[in-house]
Amino acid sequence: MKLIVTGATGLVGSEVIRLALRNPAITSVVAIARKPVLAPANVGSESQTSKLQSVVLESWTSPYPESVIRYVKGADACIWALAVTPSQSKDMDFPDVTAICHDYTMNGLTNMAAHASKPFRFIYTSGVTVERDQEKELSFLSEYRLMRGRVENAILDFAKQHEGQGVEVTVAKPGGIESPGRDAISAPFTAMLETFGHTPTVHLSELAAAMIDQCLHGITKDPLCGEDLVEIGQRALSPEAYLR
Repeated sequence: MKLIVTGATGLVGSEVIRLALRNPAITSVVAIARKPVLAPANVGSESQTSKLQSVVLESWTSPYPESVIRYVKGADACIWALAVTPSQSKDMDFPDVTAICHDYTMNGLTNMAAHASKPFRFIYTSGVTVERDQEKELSFLSEYRLMRGRVENAILDFAKQHEGQGVEVTVAKPGGIESPGRDAISAPFTAMLETFGHTPTVHLSELAAAMIDQCLHGITKDPLCGEDLVEIGQRALSPEAYLR
């Protein structure tokens, strides 16, 4: 399988690349970013770092140039892990946040779907607090959460509009994400997550492995919530594959 990854230098994207380079079922990993992407330092001796192809994209809202399209051609799936986090958004103008979260994503999906293999599976990394219902009144981060919800809706609408054309999509919506070197998830944050229903914490490796599994074996549902990601990730991972 040929896998495209965006957000490759971030927390989730870098773990997706690490696990993809370890997975013999993945023959090529295309990391699209604003700057060159290197294989993670902790990738492990079992990995094939030669599978990683770093592709620099300068304009994320324009049609992809041929220098990028040639790497997109023949791709089987994409894990889109590029976004602005709530904490990052506080220091940015909101139109810029929207452009990165919405416009980059939809332009990417459109370009990829036009040139990739079929079926083409597109997995969008979001979060449990993101709200698809645009009429809902929210008590915190309303503008941000609704905007990210519009992105989710747009991705699902794109798949419906291209029904029968081999485009499959889903959204991963984890709650708390634990990983080595990260601060422990606080009790207040855990309590907040519980207001969204049963939302187990997912290990970063489980999240990445679950999304890779859906790319390889087919999308099973939408959305993929915390308990889905834990179950799929634990099934897909060997003990030694966890990031430690």
